[in-house]
Amino acid sequence: MSKKLFVTGIGTDVGKTIVSAIVTEALEADYWKPIQAGELETGDSRTVANLISNSKTVIHPNSYALKTPMSPHAAAAIDGVKIDLNKITLPKTKNTLVIEGAGGLLVPLNDTETILDLIQPDYKVIVVSRHYLGSINHTLMTIGLLQQKGFDVAVIFNGEENKTSEGIIQKMTGVTALGRIDDEPYFDKNVVKEYAEDFKDVL
Repeated sequence: MSKKLFVTGIGTDVGKTIVSAIVTEALEADYWKPIQAGELETGDSRTVANLISNSKTVIHPNSYALKTPMSPHAAAAIDGVKIDLNKITLPKTKNTLVIEGAGGLLVPLNDTETILDLIQPDYKVIVVSRHYLGSINHTLMTIGLLQQKGFDVAVIFNGEENKTSEGIIQKMTGVTALGRIDDEPYFDKNVVKEYAEDFKDVL
């Protein structure tokens, strides 16, 4: 059975898509973003496609492509649709699959379900953490909830290093830190390829 890696973040704009591109490139995996809200012309699937160099990766289409850049439940309401988990079906592939969430774990999809409900028991979860005031709390809550549910969790730190924050997060959760992605001036295929080489062995 092919391996499935679910990339989630401690919030929005923490670097999930860059991490997804790096992990996809490192493993020459397939990529899938089940729900895209907003930026349909330049969405995350297109970003990942533009950042990877390998020829093996298949980018699978979104199950839901919503027009408004809002929480999926709100964007769906504007489009006059309701997100139904039964219509979010895993793409058929024998390759490793990188799945990118939307926002954080408890982002609502409809009146009763959240991004967390997309994560299946056999998925490995990579939490993307970025340092800001309050990020320790957000990181501990995210990792804690995933561990409570019994998921295999690892963390990737994105942005400027903060040893104190990273140390306490690892101490309190026991989670493995796979590595860090620095604040780069830009990300292109070459930068992503360099990071992919670094991450290959730990993934």
